[in-house]
Amino acid sequence: MTGESISSIARALIVGGGIGGMASAISLAERGVAVDLIDLDPHWRVYGAGITITGPTLRAYKHLGLLEEIKQQGAITSKTRLFRYDGTHILDLDEPVIEEGLPATGGIMRPILHHIMQKRVRELDIPVRLGLTVTALENRADGVDVRFSDESSGRYDLVVGADSVYSTVRDIAFPHMGPAVPTGQGCWRISIAKPPGLEIGEFFLGHANPCGITACGPDSVYMWMLTPHVERDTHMSEDELFDTLKSLLADFGGNAGWIRDTMTRDDWINYRPLAAVLQPGPWYNGRIVLLGDAVHATTPHLASGAGMAVESGIVLAEELARTDCVEQGLQAYQDRRFDRCRDVIETSVAVGRLQLEHGDPQVHAHMLEGALSRLNKPF
Repeated sequence: MTGESISSIARALIVGGGIGGMASAISLAERGVAVDLIDLDPHWRVYGAGITITGPTLRAYKHLGLLEEIKQQGAITSKTRLFRYDGTHILDLDEPVIEEGLPATGGIMRPILHHIMQKRVRELDIPVRLGLTVTALENRADGVDVRFSDESSGRYDLVVGADSVYSTVRDIAFPHMGPAVPTGQGCWRISIAKPPGLEIGEFFLGHANPCGITACGPDSVYMWMLTPHVERDTHMSEDELFDTLKSLLADFGGNAGWIRDTMTRDDWINYRPLAAVLQPGPWYNGRIVLLGDAVHATTPHLASGAGMAVESGIVLAEELARTDCVEQGLQAYQDRRFDRCRDVIETSVAVGRLQLEHGDPQVHAHMLEGALSRLNKPF
């Protein structure tokens, strides 16, 4: 959604071609900034299963003009149904529609979502250089001198670090920040055919290992499960991933049990430990600024990591358009984003802690509803 043009910067470098980086690139380019985007992956791929897209996330994508494509290629639903792990229905999670014409919630396969965003980046003629990152950043009075990993260099009016929780930009330019903090949980994901009759998202609670199912298209879903994380020296093999997840689902009924009984070794299965952090301010150093997981990394408990990254990309462009002073725009961006991101991260970590302590499913549901209600407020 094109808005007021940005007069304070002419050229910007976006480091990181993921969701936050692309949202920032699109938002800045639509306001007249000449944007370069780089990504370390030479093939600009994305790994992962599906992604839950809540109402606030869909609203953010509406700002980017991508809502209709997401609705066409994903799965749009009206609510999420909560069960005990054995399949007993608890309640339907209240997920009110934020605004007319905006779905309440839904899901989409992550590679499809990236393809939709990549297409928009190309439509805007944003140059994309792959297999590349930055190795040095030096602030000047009117810009940033950048050295790239291929030994080339450039000068930009703004550098945006959207290069993941392991951000190179953060390591170079923000010595007061640190790595994300492990939460003690790990997340399992499996992509699989949709169980018969499943039309809305489902959560299964009351077990040591809660799980959920998100519809991502006409015939596809992904299921996630959260377990206590156990450190080990080696990654699990594909056979070990399959056998372990199947065993973890032994107690589950309903559609989670259907997935256990139907899953095959050909289904995509992944496991990763969870970590989160809200980095202390300032989020900018001269004309270098961070967004997304580089500065506000969260866990998947509120399904809001992608939404927060897209919102940050939009807000960054909005605030830069409101002032002729870059530093004032960057401070205003941080001011608008800090408390909202803190709420998401603190609530997500608290929900994870409750799960590790085998807390009451009703308390779990109440925490989710409260957080979703707060997220529905304008960003």
